[in-house]
Amino acid sequence: MSTPLRVEVIGGGIAGLCTAVLARRCGYDVEVLEQHESAGGLATSWRRGGYTFENCLHWLLGANPRGPMHAQWAEVFAIDQLRFVHPEEYVRLEDARGEQLIIPTNVERLESQLLRCSPADAREIRHLASAIRKLAAVTLPDPAQSGIQHWLATLRNAAALPTLRHWSAITCADYARRFKHPLLRRFFGEGELAELSALALVFSLAWMSEHDAAYVIGGSRAIIELIVRRLHELGGRLRLGAPVKRILVEGDAVVGVRLASGESIDADWVVSAADGHATLEHLLGGLYTDTETEERYRRLRPFPSYVMVSLGVAEDLSGQAALVTHVLDSPLQVDPGTQLSQLSVRFFHFDPTFAPAGKTAVTCWLPTRNDAYWLELRQQRPERYRAEKQRIAAAVIAVLGERLPTLPGHIEVTDVATPATIMRYTGNWHGSMEGWLLTPGIGFRPLRHTLPGLDRFVMAGHWVMPGGGLPSGLMTARRAVQEMCRRDGRAFPPGQDADSLGRAVVSSASASTPVG
Repeated sequence: MSTPLRVEVIGGGIAGLCTAVLARRCGYDVEVLEQHESAGGLATSWRRGGYTFENCLHWLLGANPRGPMHAQWAEVFAIDQLRFVHPEEYVRLEDARGEQLIIPTNVERLESQLLRCSPADAREIRHLASAIRKLAAVTLPDPAQSGIQHWLATLRNAAALPTLRHWSAITCADYARRFKHPLLRRFFGEGELAELSALALVFSLAWMSEHDAAYVIGGSRAIIELIVRRLHELGGRLRLGAPVKRILVEGDAVVGVRLASGESIDADWVVSAADGHATLEHLLGGLYTDTETEERYRRLRPFPSYVMVSLGVAEDLSGQAALVTHVLDSPLQVDPGTQLSQLSVRFFHFDPTFAPAGKTAVTCWLPTRNDAYWLELRQQRPERYRAEKQRIAAAVIAVLGERLPTLPGHIEVTDVATPATIMRYTGNWHGSMEGWLLTPGIGFRPLRHTLPGLDRFVMAGHWVMPGGGLPSGLMTARRAVQEMCRRDGRAFPPGQDADSLGRAVVSSASASTPVG
C-alpha cells in the first residue's frame, strides 16, 4: 500500500478536531497540533474546588436525530452517546422591581405567553411566531455542497426565502424598537449582541422549538472528549503542547510546519483551524494576503470578548431559571469604556456533573471590546489586574445578592476569566468569543478558505464562516476536507469504505507520535 498523504492540522478546537476526523475517514494520515495541554480551544470548561465552569456551550445544534446536523455530527463522533437537556425556557428577564418576562422555547407557548404579557405588541408577536414556524423547516446551507447538491438544497428552502431575506436585513436592535413592552425590547436589543442579524435569534428559537438545539450534560468537554476518542480510534494523532511557529512554504506550496520547539514536520496539506489573523500575519508572515482578505479584517466586525465571573455556590438553586437576564437600575462598569445595563446569568443546576449534590455552578458573562485594557493589566500591572478581577466579581455578586439574599454567604469558589485569559489560551484575535459577528448583509455564506497563490493550504473555523458556534467548526471542517479530496481525486463525504481505509493505514502512520 502506498504511503497516505499527510495532513497537519493547526489547532485542536472543534474545527481542527472535526477536520482531522473527516480527513482520516477519507484516508489521509492526520496529526493535530494543539498549543495547550488539552484540546477544545474555546469549547472548554475548567474545574475549581469541585465545581465545573463552562466557557462555551449553551446548546448544541443537532440534538434532533432526524435533523441534518445530527447526521453530520455523527460523521465525526458518537453523538447518540450524549445526554441532552431540552429547556422549557430560552431565557427569563427580570428587572429590579421583580417584573419578569419568560421566553419559552416552544413556539406555541412563546406566542401565547407574549400575547398575555403584552397585548399591545400582538402584531409583532404573531409576526415573530410565524417566522419561527417557517424557519423551523429550513436547513442551514452546507458549505461542503456544490453543484446539484447545492441547487437542490436551495430549492428545498425556496418557500422560506422571503422570510430569510427579511430577517437577515435587520439587526436585533432594529427589531426591538418595534415593541412597546420594555422587557421585550430588552430581549431583542441590548449591548454588543444587539448588532446581530435578527435572523440568528429567530433561527435559535426555531431550532429550540423543534428540539434540534439542546444542552449537553457535561458541557462542551463531553463533546470534545468524544471527538478525540473518534480520532484516536481511526489512528489519527493529537499532539498537545505543540505550538506552531511557522507554516513552511516552498515555491508557493505549503510543505509543512515548524513548531516553537524548532522541530519541522513535512506535510502534503496544512489546515489552519487556528486564529485567522495569527495564521495570516504570523504563521504565513503576511505574504499571502490580498485586497479581499485585508478588507475582510478591516470591514467585518468580530464578536466581542468577555469577562466571565464563575461562582461555586453551596446552595441548591434549582428553583431559579437556567438562564436569567437581570436588568439593572444602575449600569455595571466592566472596564473603562464598557458599561452594562443588564447581566446574563446561567444557573447550571440542570447538569449534575458540574457541582456536588445540593450545590450549583453559576456563571455570569460580561461582553467587552476593551481587550487591550485587560491584556495590558495582566502583562504590565499584575496586582491591578488581580484587583480588577476581584472588583468585577464583587459587583456581580452584589447584583445577585439583591435577587438572592442567601447566595453571597454560600459562595465557596470565585473564578474570573478575562479577555487576557482567552487570548492566552486560544490566541483568538481580540479575545473574540466566536469570530465574525453575523450582521445584516453577511448571511450564512462562508468566506474564502484558501489563499491566492498558495497551494496545499486551507482554513477552517469561525474566521471563515460568520456566526461562530460549534456548527461552524463542523461545517467549515467538511468544506476544508472536501477541498483536499477534490484536489486529490478522493470521494467526499466519507463513508464506511473510507473508515475501513483509515483503519488499514494506521500502521503506516507515524504511530510513534504520542496521542493526547
